[in-house]
Amino acid sequence: MTQNDHKNTLFIEKKADTDIRLPLELSKRFDLYPENKRRSVNKIVFKNEYFQLTYNMKANSLNISSRGDLVYSAIPYDTARNYIQRAAIQYLLYPEAARQYIESHKLNLETYLKLSIFQVTNKKMDESAPQVIEAYNTIFENPLFEIQILGRLLQHDETGALSANLAGKFLFSENQKTGIAGYISEYLKFVIQLTQALPIITDGNSVQLLKPANQERVVSDRYLTLETDMKPALALLPQDIKQTIEESIVANKHVAQTNNKVLLRSEFGKELSEVRKNYVAHSVDPRELEHYFENVLPIENKNLINVVSDIHTTDRELAFTNDHFNILVGDISDASVLNEDIKGLYVIGNHDLADVLPKNQNMENEEWEKWHPFFKNKWFQDIMQNPDETWPKLPTGGHIYYESVTVEIQKRFPKMNVLNNSSVLHNGIRYIGLTIPVVLVRRKKTQQKFIFKALTQLLNNEYDRPTVIVSHAPLFNELSMLSSDSTAYNKEYHCSEPKIEKLFEEYNIIGAIHGHHHIPASSGRYRMVKFAGKELFVVCSIYSKMNTGFELTNLLNSE
Repeated sequence: MTQNDHKNTLFIEKKADTDIRLPLELSKRFDLYPENKRRSVNKIVFKNEYFQLTYNMKANSLNISSRGDLVYSAIPYDTARNYIQRAAIQYLLYPEAARQYIESHKLNLETYLKLSIFQVTNKKMDESAPQVIEAYNTIFENPLFEIQILGRLLQHDETGALSANLAGKFLFSENQKTGIAGYISEYLKFVIQLTQALPIITDGNSVQLLKPANQERVVSDRYLTLETDMKPALALLPQDIKQTIEESIVANKHVAQTNNKVLLRSEFGKELSEVRKNYVAHSVDPRELEHYFENVLPIENKNLINVVSDIHTTDRELAFTNDHFNILVGDISDASVLNEDIKGLYVIGNHDLADVLPKNQNMENEEWEKWHPFFKNKWFQDIMQNPDETWPKLPTGGHIYYESVTVEIQKRFPKMNVLNNSSVLHNGIRYIGLTIPVVLVRRKKTQQKFIFKALTQLLNNEYDRPTVIVSHAPLFNELSMLSSDSTAYNKEYHCSEPKIEKLFEEYNIIGAIHGHHHIPASSGRYRMVKFAGKELFVVCSIYSKMNTGFELTNLLNSE
């Protein structure tokens, strides 16, 4: 893949294997580190002064983490670490593409720089001001800062506009005080040492074993490996860092001097704790800032079977175009979007329940007539007044209210099959759409009775037909992409109805698709799981500017 191929695609990638079995030569390394005797779960495989590679004995997964004394950022609640680590790896692999990605965001960067300068000087400036021009040009004068900007833009494109502590993130002079450059420097040293010493690969987020040459190669060219040609990127790095990594390369390019000193808790812990303690949160919901920025990424999507959910469009326009078959997994609109062209299937999400209601505040208006039967329900009153309060109270999926919602969505998406506990065939695959707008943990038993009844009816004794189950919220934990480490995860939301598991055993159900949990697409959009004695795929493809959808065709073809 060329540098230009990466310009607009940094860096959504398929989910690599998460169930990793260490070969004997790596598991023997546990004995090299005496502290592993005290570690029952996270065993050290490789480490240096500031970082370590650990193997989780329960999850069978590899992870790179900083050791206790190293501070990633002096900025309180700085959430960009994974994005910046990914940016660092992509910079090593494709420095030209990384720069092109930043340059394509010039207008948005100028907006961030104007806001950053205002935070520092209290002076408003336009993009032609010398201070803004200088701040923009400075980005490209130091690779460690350029990597940070790339990471911030990846975060911007996936989670929305940034708002807090902009000066420390986007102004070189202020960024020098954060310690992030030192963190990146040490991170790069570690991952290069690691991939040179062991059969390990990483994209800055996922850590995998390098597959033997005789096995199917599932690793993309977005991973740092032993074979990576790093010379183009290393030639751009500051001399001291480059010499540490590869002594033989001589710098021939001037770069601005950077404070590469790491922040250590043993030296600055008290000051950092005070900053965090006295910090007043001033982040703004990214949706409120959206109109200040432009989407510079492509909106055309050419996936043959395109899966996406949770778009939450607020400008009455669908956020992408696709002429093929789309699987819209709920919460597509927060502004009564109308689209007469898009084709495929649509399942109901919780935000759809409010989005279909009339905007006229006069409840006596004829628009409200069809909704009058629900006025007596407390959950419906909450949907009208304060939707976030109603989600735990929603009726399970067989309620007549969802039929009314289906009719309204169908009017706005006439070429879509709106599946309210119904099914549709496409290219030989049966898609069953169940109405599960939210996770109902406290009423799990009732919800799973509904799931069993609906599936029994819709599977209809057609045992051999390949079937995919689609719902906005996941059916249960076993068929969910939500990590058990997430605060939204509830261990009680497991499948406790044996009859459901029996259906999965008997029928040719090959996978499940859900949305609802806003899992960043860069964390992986699918995984393979074992349930009911067989392997199934689970897909969760949350919309962002970087992710207008997941191509399902490859998973279907592998079945």
